[in-house]
Amino acid sequence: MGIVKSINESNVTGFILLGFSDYPQLQKVLFVVILILYLLTILGNTIIILVSRLEPKLHTPMYFFLSHLSFLDLCFTSSVIPQLLVNLWDPMKTITYGGCVVQLYVSLALGSTECVLLAVMSYDRYVAVCRPLHYTVLMHPHLCMSLASLAWLSGVTTTMVQSTLTLQLPFCGHRHVDHFICEVPVLIKLACVDTTFNEAELFVASILFLIVPFSFILVSYGYIAKAVLRIKSATGRKKTFGTCSSHLLVVIIFYGTIIFMYLQPAKSRSKDQGKFVSLFYTVVTPMLNPLIYTLRNKEVKGALKKVLGKILGVHFT
Repeated sequence: MGIVKSINESNVTGFILLGFSDYPQLQKVLFVVILILYLLTILGNTIIILVSRLEPKLHTPMYFFLSHLSFLDLCFTSSVIPQLLVNLWDPMKTITYGGCVVQLYVSLALGSTECVLLAVMSYDRYVAVCRPLHYTVLMHPHLCMSLASLAWLSGVTTTMVQSTLTLQLPFCGHRHVDHFICEVPVLIKLACVDTTFNEAELFVASILFLIVPFSFILVSYGYIAKAVLRIKSATGRKKTFGTCSSHLLVVIIFYGTIIFMYLQPAKSRSKDQGKFVSLFYTVVTPMLNPLIYTLRNKEVKGALKKVLGKILGVHFT
């Protein structure tokens, strides 16, 4: 009955995503910056997907997972940023009830999948660095496919539970969503009934999809750091530490900002802090991922030149 009631209240007029309405001068600047970052995200992640598929040398577990990450980032940003850009430009800032529902289900599924996939990728790196002689045996194609499928399945499962429970809440005619995206915490805050159960469920899901994967990643990189310290070459140590530190920086930004949003009680969350923090995991990290994980890599640079050479009929030196 709750979901029917919510639909009856909101299906005609939908919601108003207030976003950054309190900062009218900032909205135009944000529009330009976010549009540029979105275009860079599309370009960078599309390059990774194409190169990973077209270059046989990149048909390895690492690039298999990276291509999944790039596809996730493309879909995730496309479920959020176009609507955000419209709201930054349009003074009406409306979204239909159906549009809000689709955004809620899709963005949560993709975001949850990425949380699990990043943990899977850290395991891949752990095996590559700490057990290199057993890498091809341990990370065989069947296991890689199973791990990627597990990440996707877990993301779909959590959105089916969390989004459905959230949409069952009665909003009692409340249409003003003080955010730029239809997201579980802000919709819980919009409800006009006791939300203790929903907040408890969100807390448990956040532990499973944020704290557990993040802890697993930190432990994996701890073992990687110990292995790197045993490398005799100073140049090798410096290079590996540089790569690992950049990976960890992106991971910390991604998980840290989502933890800030999802592990705070809905009623106590700062309205402005939440919006700006959300920009990091919806806009910034999807743009950084291809740059940090792949485009700085000599293998990828070489493969990109090779692929472009074939397409354009030009030989790059």
